[in-house]
Amino acid sequence: MPIQRTPQPQRPKSSSVEIQWTTVTYRTVGIYLFLIVAVLLALSYLVYPEAYAVVIARIGKVLGASANPTAQLAANQAKFVNLDGKVQVKKVNSVQWITADYRMALDKGDLIQTGGDGAARVTFADGTTYTVQADTLVTVEENSVGRDSETRVRMHITSGNIDLATGTWDSPKSKAEVSFSNAVASVKQNSHAAVSSDPLTNESAITVSAGTAELSTRDGSQHVEIGKWERVSMPTSGGAVVKTNVLAPPDLAQPMNLQPLIVPDPKRAPLHFEWKPVPGGISYELRISSTSMFSRIVEDRKVTGTSVEITGLEQGDYYWDVLATDSEKHVSAPSDTFKFTLVTQGKGQEMLLEVGGTELHGNVVEITGRTEPGAALIINGEQVADIRGDGSFKYFTAPLTRGSQTIVLTGQNRRGGTAIKRVEIVIP
Repeated sequence: MPIQRTPQPQRPKSSSVEIQWTTVTYRTVGIYLFLIVAVLLALSYLVYPEAYAVVIARIGKVLGASANPTAQLAANQAKFVNLDGKVQVKKVNSVQWITADYRMALDKGDLIQTGGDGAARVTFADGTTYTVQADTLVTVEENSVGRDSETRVRMHITSGNIDLATGTWDSPKSKAEVSFSNAVASVKQNSHAAVSSDPLTNESAITVSAGTAELSTRDGSQHVEIGKWERVSMPTSGGAVVKTNVLAPPDLAQPMNLQPLIVPDPKRAPLHFEWKPVPGGISYELRISSTSMFSRIVEDRKVTGTSVEITGLEQGDYYWDVLATDSEKHVSAPSDTFKFTLVTQGKGQEMLLEVGGTELHGNVVEITGRTEPGAALIINGEQVADIRGDGSFKYFTAPLTRGSQTIVLTGQNRRGGTAIKRVEIVIP
């Protein structure tokens, strides 16, 4: 008998498959991880504060150790501290001249060239400064610091003029030098010298205006000690070294260094300049510049006396010096540079400015006093930042030299009123 099978019902076919998901970005993952780490760190600080502090201290020590070599390297490199006009540098490993800037580190072999209106001041790790005058080409030859703080810096002058100034060195074996084609001049600490090299006249020279220096020819045949206001010259191609005395520049008298000159109309006001006579000097040259390196001269006046009045200057900061000339047409080095500020006097009433007292801290002077709230106050050319709400102030001067000193305080209030106080101090 045949077996009959019951037919199975057919299953319905699925027409589609649906899948659902959520997109999570890397940013979201990062935020969640950051929050988790932050929570863990907070819990660890609450539960184990001592261990947490130790770990953080070790991390800071490691990071500090890795940063120290970079800081030390920057401290040992030469750098520009003043730039004016056209100044270019050609790095030792480059063939192109680039414009100098303050962020540029100078290495051994770098060339520095100034234009006719250019000037640059370079400082080294030991505090020695080289001021490169206009139309000058020099090379950084040496900049080394030894383990015992012994430093050695040197520039080579190809043409032009540079001024070299040294401070107090940590090691007596330190050296600051200028090299010529056939000689090397070494300037002692706390000294100042002017160096020149003229390819047209085939002559190089060094003049010492403070301290001492010595010059040695490269072949070792000649060695000369140079004192204050002495000049040593030699042919660039080699030959006999000649030492002579030079005419000293005058001492400046008025206006005093850092003195503010407050006048109703700066353009028309006559400004009085005065200096002390120099033995043997028969004429003088007054120079006024808007820059400390005298790359932009705004007034150049030659007179036979020791004073002159100048008009026509705009309001602003100025620098001035004087050169002397004797009967044989020998010209002295420039005098010390003095700075003055020409200010327009306000039409308001005089402002309150009182000096309460002064106190010596070595060769630094602490000055206390009172002025009007909100007034601007300048002491020896520096802005006083610490003026309290009631107008009282406290100021510490830069280190001053021994002897009698005059500290000048200049204030101006919001009404345009001005006031000037002078304090006489003797530094023992």
